[in-house]
Amino acid sequence: MRLWLTQATTSAPEVDHLILALLLISAAVLALVFGLMLLYMIKYRAGSGIDRGALAEKTWRLETSWTIATLIAFFGLFIWGADIYLRLFQPPPDATKIYVIGKQWMWKVEHPGGQSEINALHLPIGRPIELVMTSEDVIHDFSVPAFRIKHDVLPGRYETLWFQAKTPGTYHLFCTQLCGTGHAEMTGDIVAMPAPEFQKWLEQQRTSGTLAVAGKILFMRNGCSGCHGGNGVGGNQAASTVRAPALAGLYGSAVTLANGSVVTADDRYIRDCILLPATQRVAGYPPVMPSFAGQISEDDLLKIIAYIKSLATENPS
Repeated sequence: MRLWLTQATTSAPEVDHLILALLLISAAVLALVFGLMLLYMIKYRAGSGIDRGALAEKTWRLETSWTIATLIAFFGLFIWGADIYLRLFQPPPDATKIYVIGKQWMWKVEHPGGQSEINALHLPIGRPIELVMTSEDVIHDFSVPAFRIKHDVLPGRYETLWFQAKTPGTYHLFCTQLCGTGHAEMTGDIVAMPAPEFQKWLEQQRTSGTLAVAGKILFMRNGCSGCHGGNGVGGNQAASTVRAPALAGLYGSAVTLANGSVVTADDRYIRDCILLPATQRVAGYPPVMPSFAGQISEDDLLKIIAYIKSLATENPS
């Protein structure tokens, strides 16, 4: 049993320092409490002639001091931990997105270039990686101990986290949420490699095109172009009535909904528009968008979203 795991990401040392600080402070509090208990057992044992009068007046300063000190220490740990947590869910703008789908009982990985893996994830070191994760069935949990990351993968939602690997090697991937009879077998490998080797690996994988290319085919096949146009530029129900909003230039922009709220058009928003259109109706457009819930798999959803994202730099006409 290895008591000290490899620190394979840039954030792993800080996570370890936080855990070590928590253990040391907890041990100090434990020693203080049990030490005082032992001291008082001896000092005020039966038959001891020590004065027992006005104990509260003698000890209140000491009790107040250690209560305040431990409160400050643990509150400081809370702030430190919250800061790490928030930073792990705020990826840098240049992070490479990789999509992960949990299923009973396997992990499927989709790279932007169309490369796919089962129970494995190849990635480059020295480059921030953002994982966009969802589940096709039940709750799973994506855990890589050497990376010090662990996050629930939920059905019907996109969950994200990011990291930057710094040490080449192969690391264990686990599902740490009981997800059925095959839970123990839902494992995989994370393969971190230098950037040139990773690029060579990508080029060696067979693919029929990028996720965006595959998404365009699905976009047309599912009839999305009938309302949004073949290139996502919007469609007309009649000469003077715009039936659906333009998708070109949509990703990353602010969208005003029919209820007056303003949201950012990210992966989650586009996914909800496809599966739950009534909750994301854009202001000024009729409620004619059908729900594709149960009709499009998570794999295909990722491809369609990738296609819509590829239209982000285009200007709607």
